[in-house]
Amino acid sequence: MATKTTAEKLATIQQGYTLEGATIELGAAIIDGELHKDAPVRLPLAMMNRHGLVAGATGTGKTVTLHMMAEQLSTAGVPVFLADIKGDLSGLATAAVGSDKLRARADSVGQAWQGKTFPVEFLALGGDGNGVPVRATVTSFGPILLSRIMELNDTQESSLQLVFYFADKNGLELIDLKDLRAVIQFLTSDEGKDKLEELGGLSKATAGVILREIVNLEAQGLEKFFGEPEFDTAELLRTAPDGRGVVTCLELPTLQTKPMLFSTFLMWLLADLFEDLPEAGDLDKPKLVFFLDEAHLLFNGASKAFLDAITTTVRLIRSKGVGIFFVTQTPKDVPADVLGQLANRVQHALRAFTPEDAKALKATVSTFPLSDYDLEETLTSAGIGEAVITVMNEKGAPTPVALTRLRAPESVMGPSEDALVRSTVAGSALLGKYGTAVDNPSAYEKLNGKAAAPTGPAASAPPAGVPGTGAPSAGTSGTPGAYDVDAEARRIEEEILGRPSSRPAQAPEPQYPEPQYDEPRASESKPRAKAPRTRQSQPRQPEPQPQPQPQPGGMMGDLGGVLGGALGGGLKSMARSMGTQLGRELLRGVFGTSSRRRRR
Repeated sequence: MATKTTAEKLATIQQGYTLEGATIELGAAIIDGELHKDAPVRLPLAMMNRHGLVAGATGTGKTVTLHMMAEQLSTAGVPVFLADIKGDLSGLATAAVGSDKLRARADSVGQAWQGKTFPVEFLALGGDGNGVPVRATVTSFGPILLSRIMELNDTQESSLQLVFYFADKNGLELIDLKDLRAVIQFLTSDEGKDKLEELGGLSKATAGVILREIVNLEAQGLEKFFGEPEFDTAELLRTAPDGRGVVTCLELPTLQTKPMLFSTFLMWLLADLFEDLPEAGDLDKPKLVFFLDEAHLLFNGASKAFLDAITTTVRLIRSKGVGIFFVTQTPKDVPADVLGQLANRVQHALRAFTPEDAKALKATVSTFPLSDYDLEETLTSAGIGEAVITVMNEKGAPTPVALTRLRAPESVMGPSEDALVRSTVAGSALLGKYGTAVDNPSAYEKLNGKAAAPTGPAASAPPAGVPGTGAPSAGTSGTPGAYDVDAEARRIEEEILGRPSSRPAQAPEPQYPEPQYDEPRASESKPRAKAPRTRQSQPRQPEPQPQPQPQPGGMMGDLGGVLGGALGGGLKSMARSMGTQLGRELLRGVFGTSSRRRRR
């Protein structure tokens, strides 16, 4: 193939990046060693929900790149979420002061530079930092993500699913870790051993392992993250009064000691957004752009089920108007199924100091379209603040590969003053909503007799022998409102296994309440976590052994197949038939998270 001239290469890039709609300006192309500010490289704003990757070796400018992109997204009215791992991104709240060197660089890429501040909201996981505390309830976090934090194996994860199921069915709210611990302690006690046997797939030994892991989480101080008031992820979608998108900056000062919590929390945010946002289709600009820094933490040691769930989220959340950019060192840090969903690529320099580095370099080059660059040489010789870029154009095709000198941020490339951060947090409208932790009556109080009987859907059918609930014991099935262990066991077996129970029916049929999947009644003063909006109320069946009534699964049915591998045992077949009511209750979201259960 004939070698192109510099003019021909220049024309290719100019034509490839001539776009009609609003764009994020990334910089100017470098061709044959010469910078051409008449060849701007840009990313269509409408294509940012096609996701992206910002990669490169340490010190090559990845953080500055996402800083610069966040500024332009905010200016365009798009909210942004950033994980501030090194503490540098708080500088978005402070206008940069220009210097001769900075202005010369900006002029070289055709940037009309001006120091600016941007609307920033500072958050902190569980109050671990200066930001507004972010908390989640154990129920909404769900068993799959919680298993990820506790590093449980497939069998233990399946057992944790059953613990959540037991708590849901018996009106035991799982708000914080002590609630979950109390439920497991009850199931493994002499008082709760009958309930443990009814669950079948949960052994006492496995329950003990889970209990020890919960205690370990508490010893690490993670109990501060689980609790109420729970953070509403809709807060991430706000715009400032002047129309600019709010940049939500999550402080992570102790990331190195809690990397698993950080990465799993980010997936909880995405899963929660996925459940709540309506389908949006193609938009002129995304509703939110998520930057997941240190993305390798998300995937290291992850189970196949967890990776499948991430892939599903990335693939489907695009249609909700959310873009996700993974920030890491090399593309090999991201699984192939996820990498295939990332249409926009900003690749900073790579190093080839070791055989492993050289292998990673070759793998990275193979993921780019054919280009006029020798990418192995280009990627090892690119300077700080330069990157090889290809993005999706407005027609859905990849743009030409272009070595690019990137634009400079207009706010401080570094941390803001502590006093400014503290004053911003003190003036935040979110502080009044989330600043003070509360401890409402939940499973711990109910199991220890410190609270009134549950008022949620399962209040009329408390577990037999649970302290503080006033539940009648087995053998009282002949009286009105009595609780019958055999009848409840048949119902649990039918719902878990998806077939008629093998237990003999009792006559007459005891009066126990119908399965609690109906819409909350008007008399319920405090609704519990609700199942997905697509579920339907089921009428009480007159027969003593009601058959499970499958509902059309739709998209949730497909997700059940994806997540089936995480559940194991009897729950695996249940997960594949997500149309059943039990499937809808246990797997309310892509990660087993509960959908919009709030706001009380």
